[in-house]
Amino acid sequence: MQERAARTRRTVLAAAAVEFAERGYDGVSLQRVARRAATSVGALTFHFRNKSALADEVRTTGRTRFRRCLEELEQRAPAADPLRDLRTLIGALARLAHEDPFVRAVRRLEADPPEDAPPLAELWLPPLRRLLDRAHGTRRLRPGVAPEDAVALLAHLAEGAMAARGTPPDAAPGAVAAGDAVWGVVLHGLAADRGD
Repeated sequence: MQERAARTRRTVLAAAAVEFAERGYDGVSLQRVARRAATSVGALTFHFRNKSALADEVRTTGRTRFRRCLEELEQRAPAADPLRDLRTLIGALARLAHEDPFVRAVRRLEADPPEDAPPLAELWLPPLRRLLDRAHGTRRLRPGVAPEDAVALLAHLAEGAMAARGTPPDAAPGAVAAGDAVWGVVLHGLAADRGD
């Protein structure tokens, strides 16, 4: 019986993530989530007392997945070129925002949250800053490019990349390849010439 209840809870949570990602907080109803999860509203409310509790759990799960991705990236051995690590970081986060319904839901809930919630940027901006500081310290940034200016530029571009990929995974089949090419151009523009 406990395994069945746990399975129902996971199914409801997964259905809610897709619903919140597609419709935002105001567009989601418990009835829609229950229908998507192929369960009853009673079974749903057994696990989540209301829509706010359901949104909180989806947000917590998405942030945990996002944090886990960052931790895995930071545990890898650093590349000789910090700009390569920067490209890996941004690419991984953009792919996660595109492929994981919980992360897509968090990003959508950030746009129209039921209450103040900390943005995902508080998780990914510190590693981005550390990589740019490392690039600056190893003279990999183009002369005249201050790390804080590069952070501002890349933060805006990363937000855009995650938003573009925050749509359902089948919506833009060529987006991953095109996005990687764009990041190659951006990072090439930030990189110091080999002779510098």
